[in-house]
Amino acid sequence: MVMALLVVTAGCAGLPGSAADPAVPQPAVSADSPAPSEDLPGTPSPEPSDQLSASPSGEPATPADKPVPPTAKPATPSAKPVPPPALLSSGDDGLQVRELQHRLRQLDWFSGDITGTYGAATARAVTGFQDRRGLDATGVVDAKTWSSLTSRTRMPTDDEMHNRFVAGPALIKRGSDGDRVRELQARLKQADWFSGPVTGTYASATAAAVRSFQGKRGIPVTGDVDQRTWDRLTAMTRTPTSDELHNRTPKPSATGLDPRCMTGRAMCISKRTNSLVWVIDGQPQLRFDVRFGSDELPTREGAFSVGWKSRDHVSTIYHTKMPYAMFFSGGQAVHYSPDFAARGYNGASHGCVNVRNLPGIQSLFAQARVGDKVIVYR
Repeated sequence: MVMALLVVTAGCAGLPGSAADPAVPQPAVSADSPAPSEDLPGTPSPEPSDQLSASPSGEPATPADKPVPPTAKPATPSAKPVPPPALLSSGDDGLQVRELQHRLRQLDWFSGDITGTYGAATARAVTGFQDRRGLDATGVVDAKTWSSLTSRTRMPTDDEMHNRFVAGPALIKRGSDGDRVRELQARLKQADWFSGPVTGTYASATAAAVRSFQGKRGIPVTGDVDQRTWDRLTAMTRTPTSDELHNRTPKPSATGLDPRCMTGRAMCISKRTNSLVWVIDGQPQLRFDVRFGSDELPTREGAFSVGWKSRDHVSTIYHTKMPYAMFFSGGQAVHYSPDFAARGYNGASHGCVNVRNLPGIQSLFAQARVGDKVIVYR
């Protein structure tokens, strides 16, 4: 007997056991089961004899003399699902398309000038947004897509919709110094826009980082921080720690860790602190910022273990890269996320645990073994 093994890989996928899951048992057909009847519904079984009965005259009966079975009604084909009506789609233009493009740009799905024309770039941005939010990825804006988009964005101004960039008054600028500048530099480091030491002095390196950040997000590029720039940066980052503000490398602490993490080898993942601590025999080794799935696609909580590892994994469901993936519950894994590195907490995973520290997760991936504990808790 030859047996075949089917391996299905996923990434931040749903639980196994869906209708398409090959692991779901299919209804068995017994050799003793009666074969399906080919008779039409409502047709009586034929008499044993296939001879026509004779009429009183001795002539064979005509077909009209024989009982006529009821006519079977043809089966009604199942109706195809009707797609929801489109509000906006490829080829449209006008003010509402401008609003759509800007709202997509607020979430980093659309870049470049606001044109008011629904072309290929707009359709790609809509498809990406729909896919991320668990909507039908059609590239067409229906009511559900529009509601999801507007709930996550603000109404753009007329200047914004017509590419008239006007910078607001500078809150922090070149020549400034002090704690506010330290916080700015530390937040830029969290978002991977600033690589130097946190100095508290707003000099050329800080201005260059601010300019790059502004240009990426469609904010007037001045190199100075106005309210719009500050709001976008703080939405992507968290309040820096004292260690981050003063260039001290933080040492992982066992304080507050789940007791299940304190024996053996464990990734201790706290939703309360958005952190992952790598612990060996009760001694913390590494600590990372992490983010989790959305309300629609939450990261599961509980005690798991590393089932398998994949250095260059690509999700078979979302077709996104998941480098250094360590799977612990179905399609959910701990992995590096360039999106988390670029956008911070202004986004979410499809249920995975995202890490934005690339050198850190490379080290963790090298150390972690299949079977190591993964504890996800609040």
